[in-house]
Amino acid sequence: MDLAYIPSPSTGVIHLGPIPLRGYAFCIIIGVFVAVWLGNKRWIARGGKPGTVADIAVWAVPFGLVGGRLYHVITDYQLYFGEGENWVDAFKIWQGGLGIWGAIALGAVGAWIGCRRRGIPLPAWADALAPGIALAQACGRWGNWFNQELYGKPTDLPWALKISEGPNRVAGTYHPTFLYESLWCIGVALLVIWADRRFKLGHGRAFALYVAAYCAGRGWIEYMRVDEAHHVLGLRLNVWTAIVVFVLAVVYLVLSARLRPGRESVVEPGSEPGPSDKDAAADAAPEAEAKPEAPAADADADADAEADADAEADAEAPTSGADAKVTTPEPKKL
Repeated sequence: MDLAYIPSPSTGVIHLGPIPLRGYAFCIIIGVFVAVWLGNKRWIARGGKPGTVADIAVWAVPFGLVGGRLYHVITDYQLYFGEGENWVDAFKIWQGGLGIWGAIALGAVGAWIGCRRRGIPLPAWADALAPGIALAQACGRWGNWFNQELYGKPTDLPWALKISEGPNRVAGTYHPTFLYESLWCIGVALLVIWADRRFKLGHGRAFALYVAAYCAGRGWIEYMRVDEAHHVLGLRLNVWTAIVVFVLAVVYLVLSARLRPGRESVVEPGSEPGPSDKDAAADAAPEAEAKPEAPAADADADADAEADADAEADAEAPTSGADAKVTTPEPKKL
């Protein structure tokens, strides 16, 4: 007997008249708003202009959705192009199926277009948006809960997810891998925010930290899942993807820190350095003020030398002849 478990919704769709309201879509939309809201706050703190993050997101989000869907369809093509399957289902994104790897890759292309139009460095924009993307993933994973998909191995733990009988699934209690990944993404967002404040990450390193931290968690969470997937050398394809992307992110972190230390002082044309950058400049100000002391000491030395020269000149002055001046004291009057 199951004493405790996480129930699954009986349906992932609520019909408002003829309009279907899908939980999966709501989770994605909420995630996008969270990412833009937090990204905008971080961008302004870096000295950027309000609204810039949203303007670039107009390019990044559609590209990301297309990229995420393409990755899913390509890696799980048998679900849409296999025997007895309908290829039209590949366009039904509301039924679930977005690969984060494709979403980030193609979303970056859209962001690059938006940044280029505004004259903004893409790495700086990515750094500002990094923790927001992690929170967007945390929200989006709850769409899997609405669709009763992407769960883990069977378990009787108190936080097990109860799955009902349905197409391609067997009723039972399973590991809620959607919840594990959601919580992991929240932790990644907090890690990036802390590290960015502590080390003032720049030139894309905050984004690289997000990628590396996410991949570290995605590897073991993916390993727990029981949904169909392609395997390479005994590991799921997404596990290998997480490993490769993790290594690339770490390499970028190391090389970027050596080649381009610090971070951008100005992130947007016509903007001023953000408060954190101003604080860094203020910390360096005492050292800059200490440097003029050396010229002042040299000036004092020059003045002393000039005084000594005048004294020597007075000592060598003639004391006889017409140039000599004799002064006699005036007699005192009684």
